[in-house]
Amino acid sequence: MRNKKVLFVTQAAMIAAVYIVLTYFVSAFNLASGAIQVRISEALTILPYFTPAAIPGLFIGCLLSNLLTGSVLLDVIFGSLATLLGALGTYALRQHKFLLTLPPVLSNAIIVPLLLKFVYFPDVAYHIHGIDVTILFYMVTVGIGEIISVCLLGSLLLRLLTPYRQYIEGGTTFNQ
Repeated sequence: MRNKKVLFVTQAAMIAAVYIVLTYFVSAFNLASGAIQVRISEALTILPYFTPAAIPGLFIGCLLSNLLTGSVLLDVIFGSLATLLGALGTYALRQHKFLLTLPPVLSNAIIVPLLLKFVYFPDVAYHIHGIDVTILFYMVTVGIGEIISVCLLGSLLLRLLTPYRQYIEGGTTFNQ
């Protein structure tokens, strides 16, 4: 029983660390935040398919990434909650492999645009025929970034890791 707890904490910590490193890397190219964001670390949101340890790992990784990259407090909280909701949704849909990428894309495409509109760019407004479409615009841009990160890169990661699923889930080693 103790080994399972150690494995859980170790996996969560490793996933958080990888999330942070990937976010920092993409931040160097100014792609991890803003109206158009391709956070390649979001590809990791498919990991709850393999282990529930990914759920706290992704949440903590996103939280720390947001803190370390200078996000405002509301973004640290709600941006991290968007990733947490996406990870929980992925875990809930683990029996339906073709739907795994949907929760992270939806949670971020709904929550992050609200942060962009009301926290980061409150004075920016996009209008079409007199109708404010700012949040819709941000939903599209954030959604495209999430589709690239989660649907494309996450699906590739899913495909690459699936043959090793029993090692990830059970913590067994390759030489056993």
